[in-house]
Amino acid sequence: MIGRLHHLVIDCPDPDALAGFYAALLGQPVTYRSPGFVVVAGNSHSSGLAFQLAPGHVPPRWPDPAHPQQMHLDVMVDDVAAARPRVLALGASQLGGPGSTVFADPAGHPFCLVPRPGWAAPIRTD
Repeated sequence: MIGRLHHLVIDCPDPDALAGFYAALLGQPVTYRSPGFVVVAGNSHSSGLAFQLAPGHVPPRWPDPAHPQQMHLDVMVDDVAAARPRVLALGASQLGGPGSTVFADPAGHPFCLVPRPGWAAPIRTD
């Protein structure tokens, strides 16, 4: 194991509104809010759904590849620099340049390596 799921991040035109929808749908609170980014989770120390501002957002249409799904995984790791070569060895490709924390899985889906928040238990790597 290299990391643990932190959030599923969903692009949208209004993070506050979409977070409110999912908070009501799932019966979970908004646990984090910053400009353009809102998290809904069981509590402030658990993973959940995150909603990210995407200016010019075009909604997906299923099943229409011209309007694809617009979300990515955040994977928490203890050390981003140490995890980078490990995910590349698994077949990921790095997106956005040498220092980027954004990768694509072997099928091209984006995911981000994020530093483990202080509230989360260390990642087991054995």
